[in-house]
Amino acid sequence: MASSSGNSSGSTPTQNSGSEEELQLLMDQRKRKRMQSNRESARRSRMRKQKQLDDLMALVADLRKNNNQIMTSINLTTQHYINVEAENSILRAQAMELSQRLDSLNEILNYINTSSGVYETEQQTLLTSADSCMMNPLNLLYLNQPIMASADMFRY
Repeated sequence: MASSSGNSSGSTPTQNSGSEEELQLLMDQRKRKRMQSNRESARRSRMRKQKQLDDLMALVADLRKNNNQIMTSINLTTQHYINVEAENSILRAQAMELSQRLDSLNEILNYINTSSGVYETEQQTLLTSADSCMMNPLNLLYLNQPIMASADMFRY
């Protein structure tokens, strides 16, 4: 009977240890499943981060390309502006020179019109060498010189 009572008490720990082993196996299986799930989640997270990094690198490359295009456009526009400014300076100088020539020619015409082509002896004695030089038609050729303004005159 002692052995039977020992068996009955011995069967309970075996059943308990079997339950504990099953419980331990179940916990180990859950732990492995959780670890596998965590690994998979970490792998997805790394993939997302890598994709974000790749997207950002592509964006940086695209922005650099756009920046280079804009800088090229700015440089071309600046060069065009400088050329137009130089041309405007030349045209202003030519306009000023032509205006001065027109004023000189108008003065000559006024002088010719007021004297009405008649030279009196008194007027001839009062003429200075500069006046006679202006009235000589051969000397008027020197007043008709070409305009000499150029872009080199107006460098900043």
